[in-house]
Amino acid sequence: MRRGGTVDGGAGKVEYLIAGAGMSLTEKLEVLTDAAKYDVACTSSGVERKGNGRSIGNCVAAGICHSFSGDGRCISLLKILLTNECIYDCKYCRNRCSNDIPRATFTPEEVCTLTMEFYRRNYIEGLFLSSGIIKNPTFTMELICRTIWLLRNRYHFNGYVHVKGIPGAAPEVIEQTGFLVDRMSVNLELPTAEGLRVLAPNKHRKNILTPMRQIQNGIQSNRNDLVLYRNAPRFVAGGQSTQMIIGATPESDYHIINVAEGLYQKFGLKRVFYSAFVNVTGDKNLPALPGGPPLLREHRLYQADWLLRFYGFRAEELLDEKRPFFNVMLDPKEDWAVRHLEQFPVEINRAPMEMLLRVPGVGVKSAQRIVAARRSANLSFGDLKKIGVVLKRAIYFITCNGRMMYPVKLDEDYIVRHLTDKKERIQFGSDGMSYRQISLFDDENFMRPVSAAEHLQAAVGVI
Repeated sequence: MRRGGTVDGGAGKVEYLIAGAGMSLTEKLEVLTDAAKYDVACTSSGVERKGNGRSIGNCVAAGICHSFSGDGRCISLLKILLTNECIYDCKYCRNRCSNDIPRATFTPEEVCTLTMEFYRRNYIEGLFLSSGIIKNPTFTMELICRTIWLLRNRYHFNGYVHVKGIPGAAPEVIEQTGFLVDRMSVNLELPTAEGLRVLAPNKHRKNILTPMRQIQNGIQSNRNDLVLYRNAPRFVAGGQSTQMIIGATPESDYHIINVAEGLYQKFGLKRVFYSAFVNVTGDKNLPALPGGPPLLREHRLYQADWLLRFYGFRAEELLDEKRPFFNVMLDPKEDWAVRHLEQFPVEINRAPMEMLLRVPGVGVKSAQRIVAARRSANLSFGDLKKIGVVLKRAIYFITCNGRMMYPVKLDEDYIVRHLTDKKERIQFGSDGMSYRQISLFDDENFMRPVSAAEHLQAAVGVI
């Protein structure tokens, strides 16, 4: 059921058809929150706007309360679609026009009411608003823009707002929206133009990248304006992000991680999100996925993504055409380390920051703490544990003062076996000593007392 509706966003009125006009607000909420659950690009970081004493809400770090569902997705925002009506027929999308599902559309006033009432009850700290395509991309983007205009100017909401930029929308509407929101995201959808052609024939790579470039240029221009004019309005202060569906098309991890690296370098994105493909339409052009959604593959891509953004890795270091997929048994940093044993062991008290970041078990914060602490004293393994180094992974790749914590072989098979098999892994007792049952694959003298000289030999892979 549809009826006509009118939006007044302060800059004229727009008429449109409302799907689900006979539904209550609660019924619409059930339909449109369920329709939004497959969009994972909804983090709420990057903005530090304080309350101004006149409006409701703020974006300071303490005001963004992160909650996570069982699969790790952020649910701290009210995450809804403006409508699940759509003129497109993407084969992987539950909301495609050929699907016979309940349809609903919020009015802008309903979105504002929901946001304010949820915020007052301390259920959420911000809004994530996406939408199907009503009429055409520009019309849909204008509807989103007017909704956020109402929320900011009539309801005086000063909290976090993240909206989806609609590919193909008029640039002036994208720009107007950018000055109202904290973050925008334009979904890449699929890693390649060929994948879009097959599964999303109404979408084109050029139409997707154009608003990405516009947002990037707008952010940079706004930074320059803020240098000259402190009170200049902020444009997408939290940056932009995107999402790729993983597993719907046959691209390798190598291809996907190279696409992500290109997006970071060329478009200045804050995040690339990876969404394991879930076959919700049963279309014959989609993979059957007998093992279910590729969640482990999604997890490995997220781990590799962090290595690109924070650890100084390049995509070509992690994978290549001969090894196009990530190891399911090891995380990407462990996998890289065991394939580059010629660079180990790393001496904790002398290694540069760049090399510390490549040691499995050493994170960005722990590497920073190591560099700061070793200025005043040589660090021991006990110190590393207090600093936060995960020794059960790091001990195969580091020395302290020229000595390894235990005699280990710098051999790929040996290290992989100990990293992946809980029975083989070195265990740590309360006294810091190791204990485990010797296996048939160990050297016969593995558990005997080891001299200081032999410790040094172990450090260079003799034992």
